[in-house]
Amino acid sequence: MRITSCGMTDVGLKRGHNEDNYLINEELNLFVVADGMGGHAGGEYASAIAVNTVEEIVTSLEVEGMPGPDDDDMTDPVEITRHKLTHAIRLAGRRIHEKATEQPEYHGMGTTAVVLQVEGGNAFVAHVGDSRLYLLRDGKVEQVTEDHSLIAEKIRHGLITEEEAKTHRMRNVITRSLGYQEDVEVDLQVRAVRRGDCYLLCSDGLSGHVSGEEMGEMMTQYGPQQAARSLIELACERGGEDNITTVIARIDDVG
Repeated sequence: MRITSCGMTDVGLKRGHNEDNYLINEELNLFVVADGMGGHAGGEYASAIAVNTVEEIVTSLEVEGMPGPDDDDMTDPVEITRHKLTHAIRLAGRRIHEKATEQPEYHGMGTTAVVLQVEGGNAFVAHVGDSRLYLLRDGKVEQVTEDHSLIAEKIRHGLITEEEAKTHRMRNVITRSLGYQEDVEVDLQVRAVRRGDCYLLCSDGLSGHVSGEEMGEMMTQYGPQQAARSLIELACERGGEDNITTVIARIDDVG
């Protein structure tokens, strides 16, 4: 497996600090974007806990709740990776929740998380919150993740249109995050990868200003580094109200 990747984060034009964090671990083919909430100290700390915990657990040989020697899933690498990623994100949520409970200065902190791991010819995508993952394949862009947000639920139920959602006063309210409560449900998908696939992970500082089609155009026109830089510049040109983070991973070879 050969992957070309790049990650970039920018404070944007309206914030005084950056609460986003991202991770690229080329040895594990592991990519993470986390968008923290809860003020300068809290948000930045929460998103850092998320990316560090995911890397820690994915690297670990033994993980709490892993299938035992007599379990058929013990020899299934897909199930093992699914379990590791789900456990990692839930553990990150518990750690953030504990810190927020124990230390008053971190009260109310939390974070979103979107994770991609490419392993054994598969792309494992796990997420909580409204940070997103897009896939560019054969010239077409797909939003792979589904936002855990109030606006996304209203759109799914036909209560508002996507155009109305762009300016809705509650567009930043998320319904699921790490740290808000002790445990959290994690959405996880497994997809076969193809040569030429290009994955983009981002915080809502990017997706709030740049459409999936525009992301696809940039990834088609440029390599990961230039595409990431151009997308962040475009989000800033359109307001840059939030921190902006993007990670791009292009599958150059699946052999």
